[in-house]
Amino acid sequence: MDDDNRGVTHGIRIRPGGPDDAPAVMEMLDAAVAWMNARGNTEQWGTVPHSRIPSRVERVKEYTTRMSPYIAELDGVPAGVLVLDTGPSPTMPVPAAGEPERYVRLLVSDRRHAGLGIGAALLRHAAEETRSAGVELLRVDCWAGGGGELVAYYERNGFTATDRFVAGVWPGQVLARRIV
Repeated sequence: MDDDNRGVTHGIRIRPGGPDDAPAVMEMLDAAVAWMNARGNTEQWGTVPHSRIPSRVERVKEYTTRMSPYIAELDGVPAGVLVLDTGPSPTMPVPAAGEPERYVRLLVSDRRHAGLGIGAALLRHAAEETRSAGVELLRVDCWAGGGGELVAYYERNGFTATDRFVAGVWPGQVLARRIV
């Protein structure tokens, strides 16, 4: 992307997020749970909407106040969110990187806009932010259950699977991308 179009891809505008975006983020997460459940996936995020679980409501507040949230918009309406941090959640059994990194703590898009490349645009933005920070490693962890579709999604977006882990009964996969 050239500087004149920074943050704009195929009608998708990416802007920094903040506390005022928490309701939109929560709405996307609730819709994602409903969508996954309708497809038979009750293991990744469970069956209860995020907005009804106090710890998840607090996590969204933390994402939008203490980390680096980015909101993808279509026609001025939030359509996806990416949250970057300097490392993985301390509650996840993810091995340390051993070097500075940027870490995707959350990536979710509004299912009403599926197939428009919102997640991919947000991941490209994460790579740009990582590069701008002078950091060479971008990592993410994700649910590795089901048929491995989520792991494959990240691989299609330039990540390479590294460490597997289990959090309780939740199978996870760490993926990494070198930023040059």
